[in-house]
Parts: sequence; C-alpha cells; structure tokens
Amino acid sequence: MFPLGIEPYLVGGLIVGIGVSLIYVLTGLHATQSSFFTTTLSWFSKLAHFQENRNLDERDWRVTLALGVVSGALIYTFTLSPSGLWVTKVELWRLALGGLLIGFGTRLSTGCTSGHGISGLASLSTTSLYAVLTFMGFGIITAHLLELVGVV
Repeated sequence: MFPLGIEPYLVGGLIVGIGVSLIYVLTGLHATQSSFFTTTLSWFSKLAHFQENRNLDERDWRVTLALGVVSGALIYTFTLSPSGLWVTKVELWRLALGGLLIGFGTRLSTGCTSGHGISGLASLSTTSLYAVLTFMGFGIITAHLLELVGVV
C-alpha cells in the first residue's frame, strides 16, 4: 500500500498541511490551484469570463503559488529523490484523457481533490466534504472496475 514505506507520505502530508496552514494564517487565502488555468488565461484572453475581477485579482498569487509548488518538487527531485526525475510508462493518450476528465470535473465541482480535501475540509466546508466523499468513492469504484477488466 505504501511502496516507499509510510514515512515519506507522513512527512509530505505534514509539510503540505503546515504550508497550507501558514498561507491561510498569514494571508487569509485558501491555497488551492483549481482556478490557476482560468486566472492565467486572464493575461492572454479578452473574453469576458477571463476578465472578471476575481480572475484578475487572484492571478498573481495563484501563479506565484504554482511556481512555488513546481520549484519545491524540482528541488526535492534533484536533491532527495532516490529515483531522480519521475517518468511514467503510461501512454500519452491515457494521460491526456485523464487530464481532460479531471479538468472538466474540477471545474464542475468548483475545486479539485486537493483543494477540497485540504483547504475545504480544513475550513469545515460541507460542500468540500461531499466533494471529497464523491471523489474518493468513485475513485475506489473505478480502480476496482479497472482491476476486474485486467488493467494494472
């Protein structure tokens, strides 16, 4: 269940929890990224949706947060990762299809699994609780169905 032992998952979860908590306590912002794409497009697209005040007001900190997340992952990869840069053997079309479905579901549920699961639950949002239960339930069902048809 934990291919690297439980310690990396516990330490990583602790670091994420501390980071999200610090961002909220110091800034009052929920450290979520589901609107990153929309706010980033507000720099390039003149469509009314992308030019809404919320998108314009949030784009700077969302880009900064995203760059921090990517930078942190790269620092770990090149300093502490036992296997170096992670590469997948999953076909590109499967990654693209999965990304499309996740992106659609994220916008439909007004948040992603980590946003609802970390920031939403921490703020005692019942909407986030329902979203997380739905994500987890369908994730478990899908994993079992795929296993039944022979996908490993």
